[in-house]
Amino acid sequence: MDREIRQFYAQGFEDERLRGGGNGRLEFLRTQEVVRRFVGERSRVLDVGGATGVHAGWLAQDGHDVLVVDAMPSHVETAGALPGVSAVVGDARDLPVDGPFDVVLLFGPLYHLTAREDRLRAWREALRVVRPGGVVLGAVIGRFAALLDGLRKDFVLDTRYRDVVAHGLRTGHHLPPVDTPWFTTAYLHHPAEAAEEAREAGLDVVGTFALEGAAWLRSDADLDAAYADPELVDYLMWALRQVEQEESVLGASSHLLTAARRV
Repeated sequence: MDREIRQFYAQGFEDERLRGGGNGRLEFLRTQEVVRRFVGERSRVLDVGGATGVHAGWLAQDGHDVLVVDAMPSHVETAGALPGVSAVVGDARDLPVDGPFDVVLLFGPLYHLTAREDRLRAWREALRVVRPGGVVLGAVIGRFAALLDGLRKDFVLDTRYRDVVAHGLRTGHHLPPVDTPWFTTAYLHHPAEAAEEAREAGLDVVGTFALEGAAWLRSDADLDAAYADPELVDYLMWALRQVEQEESVLGASSHLLTAARRV
């Protein structure tokens, strides 16, 4: 993992974002919803790049046996302290475990492994350790997320940000200066790209799902107001489900989740 990526996650921003409000909570809720469709009862789950266990925790509470593999020892220590969760230090490209697992999550590695061959290695490692018929779920950041986030937060007023976005739109490589509040070094996928990688790695693709859709472009205050009303949350989740696989609007989502199986 690149040094600037380690420094970014060492600050704990990402954990706070998903556990807090605004569009981070929207991503969390939708990830939880989609993942639960693919995880059977009492499954053995490998969470690759699982960080501090933000998803491993609720999966363990759901009754699953969860192992987190993460490149950062501090993350492994935190995740391993969660009830029902084990954790080890490791690399998505060369997993320190053999399986078999019912489900493998790749939430993080696919956007922080900026070289395509490294991402293919991560997909192939997931294929290696998942059981026949098992599921691999890979999350990516959409190609247009940095542009849309910049419009939402006025980052585009900064010439440097516009340069970062322009380069990312051309190449997929999001390379911000280290002295900014923007998201760290990452690869941003076109909507169909993660599925193409999964197929090339030897998996059978089930589908790609938009997580936040266009709803993440609402203000954090609006989203937080919705979270306070369970009925509004239900309406929001319903609306996002209606277009979660509509190819013409997949690019509006900040995050996409590709589901694939080992045949």
